[in-house]
Amino acid sequence: MSINPRAQQLLKVLIERYIVDGQPVGSQTLADVADLSVSSATIRNILSELEGQGYIQSPHTSAGRLPTERGYRFFVDSLLTIQPLAEQEIFNIRQNFDPDKPTQMLVEAASEMLSRVTQLAAIVTLPTISQALLRQVEFLPLSDTRVLVILVFNEKEVENRIIHADRTYSASELQEAANYINRNYLGKGLDAIRADLFNSVTKEQQVFDLKLRTVQDLAGKAFEAGKQSAELLLSGYTHLLNTDESESIEQAKALLETLQHKKDMLHLLEGCIGAEGVQLFIGQESGHQMFGGCSIITAPYELDTDTVGVLGIIGPTRMAYEKVIPVVDITAKILGATLNSHD
Repeated sequence: MSINPRAQQLLKVLIERYIVDGQPVGSQTLADVADLSVSSATIRNILSELEGQGYIQSPHTSAGRLPTERGYRFFVDSLLTIQPLAEQEIFNIRQNFDPDKPTQMLVEAASEMLSRVTQLAAIVTLPTISQALLRQVEFLPLSDTRVLVILVFNEKEVENRIIHADRTYSASELQEAANYINRNYLGKGLDAIRADLFNSVTKEQQVFDLKLRTVQDLAGKAFEAGKQSAELLLSGYTHLLNTDESESIEQAKALLETLQHKKDMLHLLEGCIGAEGVQLFIGQESGHQMFGGCSIITAPYELDTDTVGVLGIIGPTRMAYEKVIPVVDITAKILGATLNSHD
């Protein structure tokens, strides 16, 4: 349904007032601040039309109106003016990211900073190891068929894994396998290396180089461990309890339990990895009923032009969108730039 310019202005003022005060907005208040040069009766008629179209609603306890999820969506898409952050604000955000810190500490810094700046709950996914770019691998023999795998992703990221190989390998065989991978696959992701190794032998080949068979066995098991689901960091989710927007204590507890279990939030964020730029979910748009009454704002961050994670905030639908959206956007860009500086 279309909304005429006068109704749009009234809706904009109503939502902005409600975001600031958290109280239903009455027609007399709108008449005082909307600067429409129309009577209170005309304003009441416009409000009735907006309510009939589902953009606002009247709570039982007041004659005033407050926005619905549909009203917030129209406000964000059509009426909101995003102001870019000032240079000092960007500088302050950048100061939270030390390029000499490892990836996990940088992601933790992003989560904590977002929560502190917005006073909302922050959500950030860690890059999965399979998306990281290999810098070096070493295989060291342990007892029986066990092999210690040392993976280096840059100067600051080292991971040790123990795998069970198909057979017992000598130290020299393991060294040859590591040399082969280091010589041919540096700078590639684990998934890409593993796929290339398994595609390197055609079905028609009955016999192939024993060295390559060794590499395939070791890399297949060592790199498969990198295909875990993304991990999610949460910061400041108790901020969700500090809003008068929550319909009930039970709803707030259910939302906190969902965030602590992380499953539904991970599913939502993993769906944002392929999206470009800032994504905004208002209430039920997230696809999860427990997020009703909340808005989620996300932005992807990149490593070597590939999206490797998503960060964002979750808070009440009554939030200062014009302030939160640019903070989420610039934080994602700065986090990605800092991660790329590791190279």
